[in-house]
Amino acid sequence: MTDIKELKGIGEKTASYYGRLGINTVEDAVYYFPRDYVRYELPCKGTELKCDVTLAFSAVVVTRPLVRKVRRLTITTAKLAADGIAVTATWFNMPYLSKSLKAGSTIVLRGRLTAEGDHYHIEQPQIFKEEAYEELLGHINPVYSLTKGLSNQAVTKTVKNAFECLGDSVEPEVYDMHFPKDEETLERARGKLVFEEFLLFMLRLKLLREDEKYARNDFNIVGSALCERIIERLPYRLTDAQKRVWSEIKDDLCSDRSMHRLVQGDVGSGKTILAMLAAVMTAANKHQCAIMAPTEILADQHYVSLKKIIEESDLDINVVLLTGSMTESSKKNVRALIEDGSADIIIGTHALFYERVVYSDLALVITDEQHRFGVGQRSRLSSKNEKNDAHVLVMSATPIPRTLALIMYGDLDISVIDEVPAHKLPIKNAVVNENFRQRAYDFMEKEIRAGHQVYVICPLIEESEGLDVRNVTDTAKILSERFAGGIKVGTLHGRMKASDKQKVMDEFAKGAIDILVSTTVVEVGVNVPNATVMMIEDADRFGLAALHQLRGRIGRGSAQSYCIFMSQSSNPNTMKRLEILKGSNDGFKIAQEDLKQRGPGEIFGFRQSGDIRFRLGDIYSDSAILAKAADEAERILRDDPTLSRPENLRYKTALGSADLLDVSASL
Repeated sequence: MTDIKELKGIGEKTASYYGRLGINTVEDAVYYFPRDYVRYELPCKGTELKCDVTLAFSAVVVTRPLVRKVRRLTITTAKLAADGIAVTATWFNMPYLSKSLKAGSTIVLRGRLTAEGDHYHIEQPQIFKEEAYEELLGHINPVYSLTKGLSNQAVTKTVKNAFECLGDSVEPEVYDMHFPKDEETLERARGKLVFEEFLLFMLRLKLLREDEKYARNDFNIVGSALCERIIERLPYRLTDAQKRVWSEIKDDLCSDRSMHRLVQGDVGSGKTILAMLAAVMTAANKHQCAIMAPTEILADQHYVSLKKIIEESDLDINVVLLTGSMTESSKKNVRALIEDGSADIIIGTHALFYERVVYSDLALVITDEQHRFGVGQRSRLSSKNEKNDAHVLVMSATPIPRTLALIMYGDLDISVIDEVPAHKLPIKNAVVNENFRQRAYDFMEKEIRAGHQVYVICPLIEESEGLDVRNVTDTAKILSERFAGGIKVGTLHGRMKASDKQKVMDEFAKGAIDILVSTTVVEVGVNVPNATVMMIEDADRFGLAALHQLRGRIGRGSAQSYCIFMSQSSNPNTMKRLEILKGSNDGFKIAQEDLKQRGPGEIFGFRQSGDIRFRLGDIYSDSAILAKAADEAERILRDDPTLSRPENLRYKTALGSADLLDVSASL
């Protein structure tokens, strides 16, 4: 591996920026694929301007831009003329434009227009000199995820330099993913790389399944009255589906064959209580159980919930929490309790499978949201018991059609909780465009004044070149200005430190934050019953399954909840797709519709947050490629079970790599 600092123009400071993106080596750079592509169109004439679509147009700066400050927000406004048609433009936190945009100069703007009385308005448009824009025409231009300190132009240059450095050692399809000469080249390159990615994943799953067929244990677990005591004291009755799945879990735990079971249930279907019952049953039989959550926020919530259940049921079971952000002395104390057997149920994050954690008698491993870990991580944790292979229970709220689930989770038996508790009110949904924004804000304020809270979800953390979508940073500033008078706005995103994220979520859970502006980091498990409204910005940029997963953060209390899907798209097919969410709260039905509507041709755009994570592949739109990869993996292992033939050695090498063991939990 070659350090990224070996590339021209990258010193310590710039390298630290790239490190935030996970780019630490030259090899990382070539595999840092674009998140989108921009095809720059010819600038429109003034008479061709229209609203709610991304377009470019030439305009003359009529007057020098005005700059005003509103709290911490700097707003720059300019009056323009496009072939005599009046346009006003607004930029946030770009005060330098007042000097660079001179009256009488001609520029090209790119973005989305809205109509305001007798003129057009455009917010946060890209600005180009005419000659610079002409150079972009006719090319497919990569757009990368960015961080503060790096521009899209800088990342593009770094990627090109990385290819020059590595030469012919990189597959040509990798280069074509960054800089395709045409659409056909891009589609062909992506198809091959996605197939290879899926094939490695399927080979790993099938090999793991073969190992697990013969996994036996002598834990001698039997049913426990403690579980029945907990069920009787619950403030609600288990649904028939929960009872059925709980019976399957109990049978597995009492078997001499190690359990490998996936429990798939829609958001709010009651998976967590089944996981906790399994943990209690294991602890009652004097064995240890580890519950691994994808985030510290969720791990902490599980810890508090299970402690409460155990205390209310007066059970002699010791529950401990182990996460990466704990102090070293606290972690050392918890590790000691785990090793000497004093800890019965251990809840945590990835810290649970670090080598320094030694279990006394680990009999059950529960992973929450399987797709956030990957089969390699799950295997490492389940093998922490030197004498026996631990039982494995995987919980997932990601709705996947059963045909795909059989492929994706080929190493697991599958249970489905297909009922939602009757006491839950269905969420009311609305699909709206920019024209309804003010009405949506008014409704949000009404709910806040009534004592409730609001989520606002954005696709990006901060502004990204070439992408005309809402981001957390600017949206939070705009909302802080709009919702004055004691309404507090907070922000949450994946680049924050774990301790800072926890602090924000604690404040939101306690009601100290009224509006939480966040990326999709809230999609998994965050439980704030008082939150009754969610607005999802640029909803058309997400898959339906991802949107449904996000929507699951509301409707968790007794009050009526509302989800507002905001879209700038004027494409009727896009709006038709979003209408599916308006008419249904059934995650499995939505996932099936998502699979139908997002065909293999619809392969470019934002990473589908909430879906199983691959570097490039998407299990919905690429389902046909996934099926082919599954068939090919079956053929390869049938003819060469040990991957020893020369043509298969590369797969054996890749699967032996620590990085590729967790191919399902890549970027």
